Amino acid sequence: MAGILVAGTSSDAGKSLIVAGLCRAFARRGVRVAPFKAQNMSNNSMVCPDGSEIGRAQYLQALAAGVRPSALLNPVLLKPATDRRAFIVLRGQPGGTLEAGQYATGRAQLAEAAFDAYQELAESYELVIAEGAGSPAEINLRAGDYVNFGLARRFDLPVVLVGDIDRGGVLASIFGHWAIVDEDDRKLLAGYLINKFRGDQSVLDPGLVELSQRTGLPCFGVVPWLDQVWLDSEDALAFAKWPRQPGRAGSLRVAALRFPRISNATDLDALAAEPGLDVFATANPSDLATADLVVLPGSRSTLADLDWLRRLGLADALAARAAAGGPILGICGGYQMLTELIDDPIESVRGTEPGLGLLPARVRFQAEKTLGEPSGSWQGHPVVGYEIHHGIVEPHGGEPFLDGVRQGNTWGTIWHGAFENDDFRRAWLSELATTVGSSWRPSPDAPGFAERRTQMLDELADALEAHTDLDALAELATR
Repeated sequence: MAGILVAGTSSDAGKSLIVAGLCRAFARRGVRVAPFKAQNMSNNSMVCPDGSEIGRAQYLQALAAGVRPSALLNPVLLKPATDRRAFIVLRGQPGGTLEAGQYATGRAQLAEAAFDAYQELAESYELVIAEGAGSPAEINLRAGDYVNFGLARRFDLPVVLVGDIDRGGVLASIFGHWAIVDEDDRKLLAGYLINKFRGDQSVLDPGLVELSQRTGLPCFGVVPWLDQVWLDSEDALAFAKWPRQPGRAGSLRVAALRFPRISNATDLDALAAEPGLDVFATANPSDLATADLVVLPGSRSTLADLDWLRRLGLADALAARAAAGGPILGICGGYQMLTELIDDPIESVRGTEPGLGLLPARVRFQAEKTLGEPSGSWQGHPVVGYEIHHGIVEPHGGEPFLDGVRQGNTWGTIWHGAFENDDFRRAWLSELATTVGSSWRPSPDAPGFAERRTQMLDELADALEAHTDLDALAELATR
């Protein structure tokens, strides 16, 4: 059984994309490779073909490796609901809650489930590339850790640190990780990668030489800044890091509300990838008046994020926009907020509260979680998506729209992923452009969303082939 653990010096250091790139690069070499993440803490998730739920990043890594996505790749998913409480998804299905006080020491059964999943995966593939979580140097959490050094110690996995040089202080960060962990963990540190580098590497090289001399850790490569590789992030820190398209005649401006508990923000990726769309995140009410489209994305805490809308004046701005006929789109939790009434005895345990009242529907939360891959059509265009929700929306008027409802220029759907369907997305956006008086039309030569994702994965793998020592990493994994 060959394996390696890719850890990061911080969240959003790029380890998810590095793992995806390594999976693609080794798969192209003919290696039967699979990704793995023992525990993911993210509200960006995906429904697998078997009906299980995993982190969106692991779904992307499975696509990169050419393997069937399943809960085996991400056996524990924690979905934060508040600053002190997270919902557990265990082997793809709801598994209760985890309170903040339990995080350091109360996860023994989760650890065993994760270890069992890794063992099963490792027996089926030539190489498993595991991804760590956060930083492996969080010594206050070490006793209950099973995703960083806890996993590495259990299966004797070499650990490669990924450091984000764009943040600054990357040399000190890598040195600090080496210095602060205990001796047995330090023995598993096998080297490091520098990520998101811009500039002349000859300026950096003396620092890398000194760092390697002090720690004994080799540098396996310096990965350049890849500004066109940004899809399927797992972390809220990466939300809205799409490249901004310059404003020009015929473009469409799309304002995405930056909820505190945003969920499945990857729904915006397909819009951001469309040529001529300038998609940006905002919490500014004035942006809602000037954008061509306002999107309320998903939320893991519908009522709490609805409070946030009202507190910042965004609810009033949405009401004014709807009254003026400005297009609004709500997806899953965002759709729920647009309804008249929300009854939630499950997630927030707050009971019945009014919604924004912009769509003729009511929401009733139920204990059973809906996980599925629905399909349908809109104006003759086939649409497939996925569902992850406890809230059941019950329309009582308006026009049907993808298991949701439309009233005027306000749209709501419970489906995630609908806008990844190229023909539907472009037809819907064309209707939107006509509504707002824009000359935007889809570019006939633009790649589709799935093709764009494939291009990004190949670009990532090409960069790792060119700038890292893949042979040394492969040898490390099989030592």
